[in-house]
Amino acid sequence: MIPSNVNARALLVGQGIDLRSYNPPQVLARDPLTLGLADEGIAVLFRFGVVVMFGGSPASEAALLAQLQTHIRSPFEQPEIEELSLRVVGEVVAHIEEDTLIVPDLAMPRVQVIADILAKSVLLDTYERYAADVFDRIEPLAERLQTRASLPRQEHHLMRYIGDILQIQHRLVGRAEVGEKPEVLWEHAELERLWRRLESEFEISERQAALDRKLEVIGNTAETLLGLLQDRHTLRVEWYIVILIVVEILLTLYELFFKHA
Repeated sequence: MIPSNVNARALLVGQGIDLRSYNPPQVLARDPLTLGLADEGIAVLFRFGVVVMFGGSPASEAALLAQLQTHIRSPFEQPEIEELSLRVVGEVVAHIEEDTLIVPDLAMPRVQVIADILAKSVLLDTYERYAADVFDRIEPLAERLQTRASLPRQEHHLMRYIGDILQIQHRLVGRAEVGEKPEVLWEHAELERLWRRLESEFEISERQAALDRKLEVIGNTAETLLGLLQDRHTLRVEWYIVILIVVEILLTLYELFFKHA
């Protein structure tokens, strides 16, 4: 039984979790996979790399992460964390009060809805910081393009930016399904109001839209710069070919007019 006052912690532990190969004890529910912990806490696992803990001691959290270690793809040295305080008061409409989510109970479907929002929020946090960092690095390249200064020679960086953006978009849309309702709402439509309130509180849709716009700008800039670099290389190769042809013609003329003179 989870206590009436509990802290929920969402941990982004890696690029993904292979839940198909993980056979945990004390499975409480699936879609998403929900586990009972030894100290009466609950953990909700998402395949896009997030574990959301409700209650549970630091020891039980560490034990669960140790069990998952071989199932985590590209684990992070330090997980990204998002936290939310919960208080159960009974017979109340769920709402946020002084940074605490007040709920009537912590039944399993309600726990899964809260976990869904926290998991998507911590994922967005990570990619928002990454996009801001890349934006700061690629902005000077765009300014050089605008002023017709020399182009950078960092093709591999531009290719990496494009690849990272595609991977982020795949994870957000394909795996995390950010912006989509969780499956638990199909069976518990009465919780949709809670999900919408939390989705609005954590600004999931707005943050996703802003991130999409920033990724689009980064991707377009990187593709434009990469195209110009490739055009420059092509032009350089064409000049090499022209020079070789001219040299060949000069050598031929030399043999015709000087050797046979």
